[in-house]
Amino acid sequence: MLEEHLSECGLCPWRCGANRLKERSKVCQAGYLPVISAAAPHFGEEPGLSGAHLGPDAARGTGNIFFGYCNLRCVYCQNWQISQELAWQPGIEKTFDELAQILLHLQAHGCHNLGFVSPTPWTPQILKAIEIAAGRGLNLPLIYNTNAYDSVDVLQLLEDVVDIYLPDLRYSDDSEALRYSRAPDYTRRSRLAVAEMFRQLGADLVVDERGLVRRGLIIRLLILPNDLAGVRATLEWICEALSPRVTLSIMSQYYPTYKVTDETFPLLSRKIRRREYEQVLEWLDLYGFENGWIQPFEAGAPDYYRPDFSNPAAPFADARDFSLHRGSTESPTKA
Repeated sequence: MLEEHLSECGLCPWRCGANRLKERSKVCQAGYLPVISAAAPHFGEEPGLSGAHLGPDAARGTGNIFFGYCNLRCVYCQNWQISQELAWQPGIEKTFDELAQILLHLQAHGCHNLGFVSPTPWTPQILKAIEIAAGRGLNLPLIYNTNAYDSVDVLQLLEDVVDIYLPDLRYSDDSEALRYSRAPDYTRRSRLAVAEMFRQLGADLVVDERGLVRRGLIIRLLILPNDLAGVRATLEWICEALSPRVTLSIMSQYYPTYKVTDETFPLLSRKIRRREYEQVLEWLDLYGFENGWIQPFEAGAPDYYRPDFSNPAAPFADARDFSLHRGSTESPTKA
């Protein structure tokens, strides 16, 4: 399966056809062996994943594996250091056995689950490493944390492997997707992908006695300035095509970064305004969504949300402070 999907790459809607057994894709730059930019317990995910609601002494975080390169080119990417500007050099690749060992190390550290961040270009390699690690005792819930620009046939390979899908539905307008993320046909492709995730896992989360998510679908919606994400149309689609019971994560953390300036992309060159935030909350009520998490407006992209991947062992702010901040300001049950 590994060779089949990499010899003529079609892992995402680009279907670039690169022979990644011998070369790197000209679209995402991914080659054969996986590139791991960072791997560490992370407390910035939803409380039901990170355990932030359990308090600083019990929260153990999500064991996030941050992959290098990405099949989108978002001009405002918070992870631009590893998604778009990562220089290819000897030693940044990991063997499948090394990736398996990383998974087992994070499990031994006590993480509540494992999160594959920007996994799309690396799905076959991830499956290979999971197979190796499972033979050595891996048993944590697995999270597929994706931009949703995925191919349905590849997602079907993940059925009964991935426990939690965590897609980010970025746009409901293809012109905005192309302008800001260089993603052709994003709306249709991402919705097909999320519909497949919904088919596999349904609307309702499986949660343990500690309030930690064990299985299910959580859809993230990042509020962009000037409603460039088209949140209302996305909510309407989720309600009608999937279910209003679907768990949502409404994110207010946008801040202008990477290529965004007043001169380059003026509509993105500020944080969101309170009225833009409140409008999204009104739309949640309009379509009857009740399950999930909402970042408070005051979060507004403080340092907690600003990664620095020049320190791959700890690219985010102090974990204890982060879990206290998250646990004290977010509801774990109602969107």
